[in-house]
Amino acid sequence: MRKGIWMMLGLTLVAAGCQTITPEERRARDEAECRSYGFTKRNDAFAECLQRLELDRRDARREALRYDPWPMIYPGGFVVYR
Repeated sequence: MRKGIWMMLGLTLVAAGCQTITPEERRARDEAECRSYGFTKRNDAFAECLQRLELDRRDARREALRYDPWPMIYPGGFVVYR
């Protein structure tokens, strides 16, 4: 019984650590970051700052997927990237 309670508590803590950001929250954070760099809203430099943040985020996501730490299973065996 106690083992099950500890297991549920552990799973609850792990699930509580997972958090997603809505697109609106991400946009607000990006705008705040661009304003902290000194850009003002409604001009081309501000729009370019937002665009660069989005492009950097996409590039980081591609890199993370490219070097996935999990082993890939192929017919010949495992391939692990290091």
